[in-house]
Amino acid sequence: MKRVLVIDDAAEIRQVLREMLQRTGYEVLEAANGKEGIRCVHTEPIDLVITDIIMPEKEGIETIQELQRDFPEVKIIATSGGGRIGAQYILRAARLLGVPYTLAKPIGRADLLLAVQELLGGPGST
Repeated sequence: MKRVLVIDDAAEIRQVLREMLQRTGYEVLEAANGKEGIRCVHTEPIDLVITDIIMPEKEGIETIQELQRDFPEVKIIATSGGGRIGAQYILRAARLLGVPYTLAKPIGRADLLLAVQELLGGPGST
């Protein structure tokens, strides 16, 4: 079963994403910030990280850069609600780092599942 780590400082966002992904057959782990997320990737095999950009402790861009450096095989999806400047500007930074999928919040179920399936294939695929 493919493992997805959801990193977001909002517990309700993590819960919604976890439920969407679990219903489709993925195993989901959660972290409340980039620091926790990186720790998780060091201890658990992870296939895909879905990370928010604006978070306390360690924000998403720094988290993405660390994942790309230390775990280049892990796929990444970036998300953002945009804060004061708008999601499209914040997510642009993630695209410039090579993140193939960036999703503005609120994240639609179809958009999320399409991105995950494009990166990982189905939940049970190898």
